[in-house]
Amino acid sequence: MDNHSYNYPSDCTPLTNCKSARKPAGSTVVNMSNAGKNPPRDYLVWSLCNTMYVNFCCLGFMALVYSIKARDQKTQGNLQLAQECSDKAKWYNILAAGWNMLVPLLAVVLLVLLLVHLGTSEGSFDFFGEDGFQSFMKLFSW
Repeated sequence: MDNHSYNYPSDCTPLTNCKSARKPAGSTVVNMSNAGKNPPRDYLVWSLCNTMYVNFCCLGFMALVYSIKARDQKTQGNLQLAQECSDKAKWYNILAAGWNMLVPLLAVVLLVLLLVHLGTSEGSFDFFGEDGFQSFMKLFSW
């Protein structure tokens, strides 16, 4: 169909009310202040990973809460509050990830120090000598 085939009375045009008189044309203002900015990140996947792993002092859970708040505010269009929640989620994730890496690292260091100490100790307990492992396991049996 051709758009030129429609005829409208002069007082009834599309998107106007035919019963009322024509109103003078006005101006439309479009706010383009946030058009060039990227929306804030919500770090939701990172928060979920930190929540599932170790989660010391609920840092991963706090990151998850702020990630969800950031996503909600971004959806509602409140980009300033979304950015604040995004920043908090990022820092909680950094703290939780740091703690999540620190715990296994400390466990490995303590195990290595234990093995070095037991290997160099003189006396009744020689871990790397003859029957050393059996003597070590007898410490933990009743």
